[in-house]
Amino acid sequence: MRVLFAGTPAVAVPSLNALVEAGFDVVAVLTRPDAPIGRKRVLTPSPVAARAAELGIDVIRASRVDAEATARIAEAAPDVAAIVAYGGLVPPAALGIPRHGWVNLHFSLLPAWRGAAPVQRAVMAGDDITGAVTFQLEEGLDTGPVFGTLTETVGQEDTAGELLERLSRSGAVLLAQTLSAIQAGKASAVPQSGDVSLAPKLTLEDGRLNWTHPALAISRQARGVTPEPGAWTILGGQRVKLEPVRLRSDVDGLAPGAVSLHRKSVLVGTGSHAVELTRIQPAGKKMMSAADWARGLASLEGVVFE
Repeated sequence: MRVLFAGTPAVAVPSLNALVEAGFDVVAVLTRPDAPIGRKRVLTPSPVAARAAELGIDVIRASRVDAEATARIAEAAPDVAAIVAYGGLVPPAALGIPRHGWVNLHFSLLPAWRGAAPVQRAVMAGDDITGAVTFQLEEGLDTGPVFGTLTETVGQEDTAGELLERLSRSGAVLLAQTLSAIQAGKASAVPQSGDVSLAPKLTLEDGRLNWTHPALAISRQARGVTPEPGAWTILGGQRVKLEPVRLRSDVDGLAPGAVSLHRKSVLVGTGSHAVELTRIQPAGKKMMSAADWARGLASLEGVVFE
């Protein structure tokens, strides 16, 4: 079966690999254009484009599926298209090209967390269980009928990045199984059911910690925005980046945002009990342990995060 694969970030690479290893004829890859990376802003292929080049697969670079991209997809003549975090909408003209349509691997238990940041929003909301589904792509936002589902426990210390990495590997297996079922004529998609929730793309502001919130909410938020866009706060009028914090229910009485040293641990007050800083990146400096940062200050007295 001829397959078009659409995807862009590193989490889509395991799916591309899985389809190739399963013996599918991946005739082309659709991905976002090369993007400037790093301080020197070097134009760099997407992780999916780089892997496709290694595999000798034709690459279609397009920031959106416009008329030109649609024409190239039609030239590839796929029987089915598999899409994993491509980063753009697929218009009706392109949806109708493969005879089996487009199969989307989405990292949530639909209809929960429809949108661009399902794993991040699940962590921030404190979900205990999440997962991934394969579904038939249609014009609505992640509304199509579901072929297959897997579940994954959200660990108490999981960051969005860690959870997404696990789901990218297990989801790749699910995607290959779904396409195998379609090829064999045994696939059956069922309509979504349950409560709908939305997972819009994260912005920089989603990473700003509000120290008046309870410690658990702050911990979930920090883990949900790690690694991108990252957790941060304001100190002395400048933005300070933070890695996920640890809950310290044994310490209370600190005012929200107040920083204190407690038995060699750097603690911050919240709307409930304290949290412990792990690593911090002051403005203009590299990420460092919270203990090293504290040692570099004359005193933590009067240090307050905003």
